[in-house]
Amino acid sequence: MAMVFSSLTPVFIAIICVLIGLLLKSSKRNTKQEESKTHKKAASRPWVDEDLKDSTELHVEEDDDGGEWQGLEDNIVHIPFSMEHYSEEDMVKRSKDFYELLNKRRSVRFISDEPVPREVIDNVIKTAGTAPSGAHTEPWTFVVVEDAEIKHQIREIIEEEEEINYEKRMGDRWVNDLKRLRTNWIKEYLDTAPYLILIFKQVHGMLPDGKKKTHYYNEISVSIACGILLAALQNVGLVTVTTTPLNCGPRLRVLLQRPVNEKLLLLLPVGYPSKTATVPDLTRKPLEDIMVTI
Repeated sequence: MAMVFSSLTPVFIAIICVLIGLLLKSSKRNTKQEESKTHKKAASRPWVDEDLKDSTELHVEEDDDGGEWQGLEDNIVHIPFSMEHYSEEDMVKRSKDFYELLNKRRSVRFISDEPVPREVIDNVIKTAGTAPSGAHTEPWTFVVVEDAEIKHQIREIIEEEEEINYEKRMGDRWVNDLKRLRTNWIKEYLDTAPYLILIFKQVHGMLPDGKKKTHYYNEISVSIACGILLAALQNVGLVTVTTTPLNCGPRLRVLLQRPVNEKLLLLLPVGYPSKTATVPDLTRKPLEDIMVTI
């Protein structure tokens, strides 16, 4: 019996070696397939911009001080609050009037070079700054550009990247979806608009001692401020088009001398519509398609 087992041992060893070899080949093949899938997935969305990635998650700093308020007073005084109390009739009228005003808002790509009072721009940005923010960190910076040369440099940077976006990064589906809106990488309005407003999100702040100050929900906070800014611009009769310059953030940040903790979220060319301005004849979803009552 021992002799039979002894003679079979080399056979068993050989079989085991073959099986191990097959398993290793299978594992390598699966790894390559996974790498290929990952590569294809990345290649299908190469337009995702690091600056535009959502950064709303909470970051716990390694040097967390155990809960002390970050550079502000420990106790904030609370004061009485009051506001206008409208009658139901006035509320309905005001809500309807405000809707009618904002329903006229359109993305306008043909902007006149007619001057706009700077005080108006200051006021609409102050209005945007009334937005709520996580722990009242106010993580926004509004860079207003009116210098013609800098506006043109911004245009050159954006058009260079946008041509690549349209030709290579965005993909056929996205480009085809934009054809009906007649958009392309040519951004003449970046030169003609009296003002360019670039909105940066501060992914963190800096304390006097050099430590990072956490900006909670900075993406959401700045996005709310942008929405209020759009409403404020509509309220004073100015037009804009919301633009997210893909892959331009770092170069524009250097051009505008902004610190590394600021990431470009949105660019708004602001002015009056040109006399020959046109917009797509679009309709908005009715209330029943955007609201659910439970």
